[in-house]
Amino acid sequence: MKTKLKFANFILSMILVLTLCLTLLPEAVLAENAVSSDDIVILYTNDVHTYINKDITYSKVAALKESLKTSYKDVLLVDAGDHIQGTAYGAMDKGETIIKLMNATGYDVATLGNHEFDYNMSGCMQAIDWAEFPYISCNFYHEKDGVIEENVLDSYKIFEVNGIKIAFVGITTPETISSTTPSYFQDVDGNYIYGIAGGKDGTELYTAVQNAIDAASKEADVIIALGHLGDDASSAPWRSEDVIANTTGLDAFIDGHSHSTVPMKEVTDKNGDTVILTQTGEYLGAVGKMSIHNDGSVATELLTADDLSNIEPDAEVKAIEDSWVKELDTRLGQVIGSTEVVLDNYDNAGKRLVRMQETNTGDFCADALYYLFDSMDMDVDVAIMNGGGIRNTALTGDITYQTCKTIHPFGNVACLQTVTGQQILDVLEWGARTAGASEDGSFLQVSGLTYQIDTSILDTTKEDDKGVWVSGPTGEYRVHDVKIYNKETNTWDDLNLTASYNLAGYNYTLRDLGGGFAMLEGAVNVLDYVMEDYLIVANYIQGFENGVVKADNSPLAAKYQGFIVDYSTVSGSERIVLGEKKNASGAAGESDTS
Repeated sequence: MKTKLKFANFILSMILVLTLCLTLLPEAVLAENAVSSDDIVILYTNDVHTYINKDITYSKVAALKESLKTSYKDVLLVDAGDHIQGTAYGAMDKGETIIKLMNATGYDVATLGNHEFDYNMSGCMQAIDWAEFPYISCNFYHEKDGVIEENVLDSYKIFEVNGIKIAFVGITTPETISSTTPSYFQDVDGNYIYGIAGGKDGTELYTAVQNAIDAASKEADVIIALGHLGDDASSAPWRSEDVIANTTGLDAFIDGHSHSTVPMKEVTDKNGDTVILTQTGEYLGAVGKMSIHNDGSVATELLTADDLSNIEPDAEVKAIEDSWVKELDTRLGQVIGSTEVVLDNYDNAGKRLVRMQETNTGDFCADALYYLFDSMDMDVDVAIMNGGGIRNTALTGDITYQTCKTIHPFGNVACLQTVTGQQILDVLEWGARTAGASEDGSFLQVSGLTYQIDTSILDTTKEDDKGVWVSGPTGEYRVHDVKIYNKETNTWDDLNLTASYNLAGYNYTLRDLGGGFAMLEGAVNVLDYVMEDYLIVANYIQGFENGVVKADNSPLAAKYQGFIVDYSTVSGSERIVLGEKKNASGAAGESDTS
């Protein structure tokens, strides 16, 4: 390890000094202040997403931190982002109670995840202001006339523990701009006034991180990245391992964003040195524990609910949790219907599907949008729902407003726009650019439309350095055989690229460049800001007979003959087909854009 020799020599000198001092201390004082380990311990979390009532809670984390102080001289607690958004517990007050909980829990530092921006830029800054701990990010900057100016936050934070200086370097995913809402980073005239360093080849990100490491190294003995980058293939070249491979000087990397479970992984940096990479998963399913040993080596492990079973929750933090849960349960606990099927987004192995293929919840959410405008007697042809906006695990039985909030926690509102067939094709193509290979929150669930994706065709869509769509593919379209439901004839017609269609969706996708969907610029706005996302789902449920959702009893299917609805399985209604396109003879053949 890069700092191992420097760190070990420092420790040795400290031990000699401490040994001399300890010989002069009274025996009673030694006994009172005795600890069982000289290791430095760092607890860490990531992607909690406001799940405050799981088996591990913030009150347990607070108690864990305090309990470890009996064995270690000091304990730090850090978070790698995405903590103020995810469920109603965050959305109902834009993260204020979550920050209050983190303050009470004793967090020492955090970095910004992409979802810290979901309440717009002012909401992000408000959360930072509420926090009694610092936020850090080395690649979040002010911008003017396309020129990068000073960073918005400090790039790193140094703590001195037992005479050892530990620097945390904050890193925010460049995917933030397209995965939240690009307009949040712009002024009223559409000019970018904030940016997140990334670069198409990752160079801008690597440079920002290296500059922060170099600056921190002048003061610190140990350098730890506190990043929100992840390891998803679709996040390349901005993944944590990409950063490690293109920088030097890190000892460890605490990661987030991809919700991956990485207890401890050794990754080689640009100089061939080893960096320890770790990530806890999601939703406080585990708490990370990093130990920095006397010889400078680093080890990490993940503590599960079973490991913390003997830890009694901190009373102060638990009181905040209990009060907020009770208030939200009262406000959102009203039963509005039920489902006899299991609405899900995960397969039996726990793999998340909604960002890479059709799911029955995806169908349901898109249908809810279609139903909203149709029941308002608006002419709606197609509804789209980005997979990243659908967050529930398996749901069955009674459904409350709070249940609907677990499906759609973001608070987006519905829009209806008139677009061309070409724009619909480009929307689908952009959403399908990683289909068959990896997850992408831009993958589109649909209603009133069916399409196929030829996964053998390489994606050639063009995007800018902020991950926003620039143009359609330079080669073949992956998307083909797009069909639109015709409510007048009850038939499925081929998409006409020059025709106009009314497209329903959310402001996130249709208006605010969320997911990078810039191809809709110039669309005619028919109706905007109609209803919040979770209420749209609730509205749809109440449209079912007696509010009971079954496999095929949708009010849309009852009204429109041949409208495709089947919620019986997680894989949905076969509205979206993935696979290599076949020619008339049954062999693989060339694709078209029809």
